[in-house]
Amino acid sequence: MSAFTNKTLMITGGTGSFGSTVLKRFLTSDIGEIRIFSRDEKKQDDMRHDLQAKCTEHARKVKFYIGDVRDYRSVQDAMHGVDYIFHAAALKQVPSCEFFPMQAVKTNVEGTDNVLHAAIEAGVKKVVCLSTDKAAYPINAMGISKAMMEHVITANARLAAEKSETMICCTRYGNVMCSRGSVIPLFIEQIKTGDAITITNPNMTRFLMNLEEAVDLVKFAFEHANPGDLFIQKADASTIGDLAKAVQTLFGDTGTSIIGTRHGEKLYETLMTREERLRSEDMGNYFRVSADTRDLNYDKFFVDGEVKTMAEEAYTSDNTHRLDVEGTIKKILTTDYVREQCEKQGIDYSKYL
Repeated sequence: MSAFTNKTLMITGGTGSFGSTVLKRFLTSDIGEIRIFSRDEKKQDDMRHDLQAKCTEHARKVKFYIGDVRDYRSVQDAMHGVDYIFHAAALKQVPSCEFFPMQAVKTNVEGTDNVLHAAIEAGVKKVVCLSTDKAAYPINAMGISKAMMEHVITANARLAAEKSETMICCTRYGNVMCSRGSVIPLFIEQIKTGDAITITNPNMTRFLMNLEEAVDLVKFAFEHANPGDLFIQKADASTIGDLAKAVQTLFGDTGTSIIGTRHGEKLYETLMTREERLRSEDMGNYFRVSADTRDLNYDKFFVDGEVKTMAEEAYTSDNTHRLDVEGTIKKILTTDYVREQCEKQGIDYSKYL
């Protein structure tokens, strides 16, 4: 008997990589209903037909709602009877958001506020929101919009704790391998066509997670969160250069081309800031960062002496556990996409496991 037994779960942006993985995890469980909320009717239709073909017995559990988190009414209309929400809808492509920052604001900031207000109004029990490492010390429009989103989450979590029973929390994670727009599928396609793979900066480091780990993080937050908490998974990292070598070891070496850092990219990513680390709790595979509980009465914070406001260092892709090429090969082989591509090309990857 789980917390999801006979309950209704709504996934915003549910046709994306995360939503598809949640479906795979929950569809055959005793969950009552899964609602896919998104604006792309083609992706919904593809997902519907795929479910009907592969999971006929359980497909009836999945309901599809066309809507946009920017449109409050469409969010509100889809939320009747919902028990829990995983909020994954976002604009997440760094270059796109850099050129169209107000679009990032409308989806990532205003859209999140719409989802949370509608959830509180509808009496939803729990909402877990998905954020990104780019929200920590943000330097690009996507990261800035996600950082603002996190502040919106905290404010709404505080509001919900005061006036309703809706519990709102947040997760933050790094690059999800083989999700929409990630670099591994690009590398594989370039190798297939015999082209040199394009690398921005070989010394750049990135956290590496698979989609199953992303769902595990959200589920852990769902089970352990207090209002406004932020959850972070401890994650391995790799340099982009080693990631490229790992992909080429599996699929063939077609050479590399260094194209330089793109708009708004960092040399390394931060999952937890120095300021957050000071109020974090180590929970084994995860960190819990408690919400800032200060109110608007700042008078009581004027004290004598030095006040410690930050830890010695942030938690970054530069100081976490660094994978070598062999370790990176094993990591990318934890994704369905890479294993499927190997099988399609007759590549025996068993020796790397």
